[in-house]
Amino acid sequence: MDSASPLTYIPTGMNSAVEPVTRGRPREFDPEEALSAALQVFWEKGYEGASLAELTEAMGITKPSLYACFGNKEALFHKALDLYERDKLCYMRAAMEEPTARAVAERLLRGTLQIQTGGDDPRACLGVISMVACTTQAESIKSDVIARRASSDRALIERLERARAEGDLPAGVEPAALASYVMAVMQGMGVQASAGATPTQLAQLVETTMAMWPTS
Repeated sequence: MDSASPLTYIPTGMNSAVEPVTRGRPREFDPEEALSAALQVFWEKGYEGASLAELTEAMGITKPSLYACFGNKEALFHKALDLYERDKLCYMRAAMEEPTARAVAERLLRGTLQIQTGGDDPRACLGVISMVACTTQAESIKSDVIARRASSDRALIERLERARAEGDLPAGVEPAALASYVMAVMQGMGVQASAGATPTQLAQLVETTMAMWPTS
């Protein structure tokens, strides 16, 4: 987010994952748990591949309850993306704080490796899956994913520009191109994982990328 790579955008200033919109008697379900269940469905199937029936079954709620608490399917997906960033991609923001450009890239790649090889989560990139699967009927989903990805790209480019200014990268290295390369490797790891690559093979991608890292 489907089987691609970890979503390669860096969380920046997310809103609360769940914003209930109704009043009245207390609900008989935990909105946070329901949203987490919806995330797993979206992560596995993408936005358009996830039916309302599958979502409500996984969430343990009825369609009226889904609409009352989360809005429509589109609004639910946006909230699921927020949760995905908060819980699954926190390592990406932390990577920007590493002291060197090399350390930034390595933390990003190893975090990606962990998502692809650890736990029971789908071997998928929620954003990439939805970008590929969405038709023009889900243009707002594409726009949201594109905007989040652009924010991540800017954050990494700015960090690499700072590294070059500090002499941490060779003067001839273009930060935008290097950032694009790192992101492409991260996405590619997800694609490889979905195609059956082993943890050892994915780890080799990380090691090869770091062996090729430009030095001053």
